[in-house]
Amino acid sequence: LWNSALATEDPDAVAKRYASKAVLLPTVSDVPRTDYDLIRDYFVGFLKKKPQGEILESNVTIGHNWCQDAGIYEFTMGASGDKVTGRYSFVYVWEDGQWKISHHHSSVMPEAFLGPAPKPAVKKVEKPVLA
Repeated sequence: LWNSALATEDPDAVAKRYASKAVLLPTVSDVPRTDYDLIRDYFVGFLKKKPQGEILESNVTIGHNWCQDAGIYEFTMGASGDKVTGRYSFVYVWEDGQWKISHHHSSVMPEAFLGPAPKPAVKKVEKPVLA
């Protein structure tokens, strides 16, 4: 729903996807957005870039009247053709009969600026032997 709202290029359509007490920690602003007007203001500028988002990795947890999705997405900026890959987290709540974004954090991938981090060791999981 959020990506569909972005496609309208209407900052009000996007801001309406957020809950009444939402927090947006956007990718390209140092200002936490904590009400409708501040969230809308962020998207006024961001939508001028004509972003088209694609989720590359998604990790979803579902609870009673809430869910969260955290992962990696990539935006193609239609205005310039630039691509930006970022990490994201969304927490959704059921509000006024629809799913709304309560928390949204987005940040660029840090290794592009800080260099590669050590990769975690991956443990091999042994499959049980069935007799």
